[in-house]
Amino acid sequence: MTSYTPPSEKDINQFIDMVSFNADGLASAIAQQHDTKKILMQAWVNRDSLYKTLATGQVCYFSRSRQKLWTKGETSGQTQELIEARLDCDGDSLLLLVHQNGVACHTGRTTCFFNALTPEGIIHTEEPLISPEKLYGHHPHPK
Repeated sequence: MTSYTPPSEKDINQFIDMVSFNADGLASAIAQQHDTKKILMQAWVNRDSLYKTLATGQVCYFSRSRQKLWTKGETSGQTQELIEARLDCDGDSLLLLVHQNGVACHTGRTTCFFNALTPEGIIHTEEPLISPEKLYGHHPHPK
């Protein structure tokens, strides 16, 4: 695995200044496994979480439900190590190439994108590798 070397603070700030954050101060971030190119998840970043990600190499998002920063894996141990950050042409969406340690989805799957609409109906493209209860001690999103 390639190890992340943080850029200079000047370059980090210049990159963040290129981001077009929405009215809530957020930008969409897609996490993709760097070697397999599998799309893992989508989450939100604000200036602070993006700075923390770029400065440390540990991916940090902004939780809209909790209204605070959360470093991926802080409760589950399923961390994401940044390999490279990319910004789209409009400046409003990031692609984070990461090394995922464990599963990415709170459901215990490797990806959050497991519901597929097919001619046969909606299918799950993969089953959980670990239960949410084992990851968090409880189900994180009761319905």
